[in-house]
Amino acid sequence: MNDLDNASTTEKVIRLLEEQLAYMKKQNEELSIKLDQSLSQNQVLAEQIRQLTKALYGSKSEKSKYQAPDGQGSLFEDDPSFSDSEHTEEQSTPTVTYTVVRKLHKKKRNDAFLDGIEVEEVHHHPDNTQCDCCHGEMIEIGTTIAREEAKFVPATMKRVQHIEHAYECRHCKKDTSQKAQIKRGKAPQAVIQRSIAGPTVLAKLIYDKFIQYLPLYRQVKEWERYGLLTNDKNLSNWVIRVAKDWLLPVYEQMKKILIAKSVLHVDETYAQIIKRSDGKCGQSNAYNWVFRSVPSQGPIIILFQSALSRSRTVLEEFTAGFKGTLICDGYSAYGNLPNVIFANCWAHVRRYWLKADSKNGQIGVNYCDQLYHLERQFKQLSPSERRKARQKYSKPIVEKFLKWVDESPFFGKSALAKAAEYTLNRVHGLKAFLFDGRIEIDNNPAENAIRPNVIGRKNWLFSVSEAGAKANAICLSLAETAKVNGIDFYQYLVKLMTELPNLPINQQPELLNDYMPWSKNIQANCAK
Repeated sequence: MNDLDNASTTEKVIRLLEEQLAYMKKQNEELSIKLDQSLSQNQVLAEQIRQLTKALYGSKSEKSKYQAPDGQGSLFEDDPSFSDSEHTEEQSTPTVTYTVVRKLHKKKRNDAFLDGIEVEEVHHHPDNTQCDCCHGEMIEIGTTIAREEAKFVPATMKRVQHIEHAYECRHCKKDTSQKAQIKRGKAPQAVIQRSIAGPTVLAKLIYDKFIQYLPLYRQVKEWERYGLLTNDKNLSNWVIRVAKDWLLPVYEQMKKILIAKSVLHVDETYAQIIKRSDGKCGQSNAYNWVFRSVPSQGPIIILFQSALSRSRTVLEEFTAGFKGTLICDGYSAYGNLPNVIFANCWAHVRRYWLKADSKNGQIGVNYCDQLYHLERQFKQLSPSERRKARQKYSKPIVEKFLKWVDESPFFGKSALAKAAEYTLNRVHGLKAFLFDGRIEIDNNPAENAIRPNVIGRKNWLFSVSEAGAKANAICLSLAETAKVNGIDFYQYLVKLMTELPNLPINQQPELLNDYMPWSKNIQANCAK
C-alpha cells in the first residue's frame, strides 16, 4: 500500500508541476505579446516625437535635387565616399586642386530703375565763376555725374467736376414756328451712382487690398493723407458694389470659358465669414475654392469661389457642365462626379513619404523624385509627345513603386503605414497623368494660385458678410488671372471701370470678350 500511495502522490506532484508549467508558459506568452505591443507602441511614439521635432526645428522645404534650378543638386550627394566616415590613416591618393573661374557681374547704380523712368537733372555750379588769379570770367570745361538717387513724388488727389454744357440755336429760337434746337454735352456714366469714387480711386482701393494685401481699415488713414475723408465701411461698400456691377460680368464670362476646358486644377482653403446665412457662428470655417486651367489649353484662368462649406455640392454647382479631368489632392469630396475623371497629386504622395522619416520613407521619396526628374525633361514637350515619353519612362517607375508599396509590410498607425495607405487608396488617380499629356503630375499650380488668398487672410482676418466674401473672390480671380497673363492689375481695373459703365454689356455680353485679360485690347493697353 505504501508503494501505491507513493506512486499516487508522485503522479499528483507531477500533474501539479505540469499545470504550473503550462500556466507559466501561458503567462509568458501573454507577457511577450504585451511586450511586443509596448515595443511597437514605443516605436510609433518615438517616430511621432521625431516627426514633431523635425517639424518644429527641421527644414520646412520639400525640395529635392531634381527640383533645383536646371536639375542641379549637390555635387557630392550621389558619391557614397562622402557619406562614409573619415579615414585617418595616411592616404596614397594625391591631392587634386580645382580652380573655379567665376564671372564678375558689375552692377550699375541705375540698374534699380525701370527703363523709361523720368530723369530729373539737378545742376550744381560753383558759387563764384571768377578766377581767383586774374579775376576773369571762367568757362565750363566738363560735367560729372556725382551720384544718382531715387525721388518719390507722392500721389495727389483731385476733385474732378463733370460739367455738362448746353447749346441752343439763336436763329431757330427767334422763329416761333420752329422747335427749339438745344444740344447738351453728356458726362460719362459713373462707376457707382451718387458716389464720389471714380475709376482710379476704386482701382487703387482694390489693387492695394488684393495685390498689396492691405486691409480696408488700414487704407482709411492713407486716403485721408491724400485728401479724401472716408471710413472702412464706405470702402467696403465700394468694393462690393464694383464687384457686383462691373467685375462680376467679366468673372462670369471667364467662368464660361473655364468650364468649356477639359483639364482643371482645383483646391480649397478655409476662410471666415462673421454673418452667415446658415445660422452657424462666425468662428465656423467658410471656404474659398480655386479653379485653374492648364497652359496647354490656352491662356491661364484662375477663378475663386466663396462658399460656406467644403462639401461636394459646392464642387458640383461650380463645375456644372464641365466634362474632363480635375487635378486635385486626396480630399474625399473629389470623386464620383458625372463626366469627371480625377487625377491625384504626386506632391501630396511625396509629402506623406517625406514625413515617414526613415529608410523606407526615403525609398518612397526617391521614387517620386525620379518621376519629377523626368517631368523636368518633358516640360517643353507637346501634350502628345509628353504622353508618349511618360508611357516609356515614367510608367515603369510608377508600376515598380506601387508594387513595392503593395508588397511592403507597413502596418499600424505609423507614418509609413499612413503613407502606404494614402498611396494605395489613390492608385487610379495617380496613374491618370500617364495617359494624358495635358495633365500635370501634381496640383502645385492650384496651391500656388490659392496662396495669395492665404496671405491676404492673415491681413484681412475675416469677411463681415457673404456679399463681402463673394466680392473678395471676384476681385482675387481678376487679380490672379491678370497677373498670370502679364497684365498690370491697376491699369486693367481703371480700363474696366472707365469703359464698361458706358457699354451695353448686359444686352451684348459678347463685348466682354474684348476685356478678357488675354485679349488684344487689354494686352495692348495694360501689359506690364
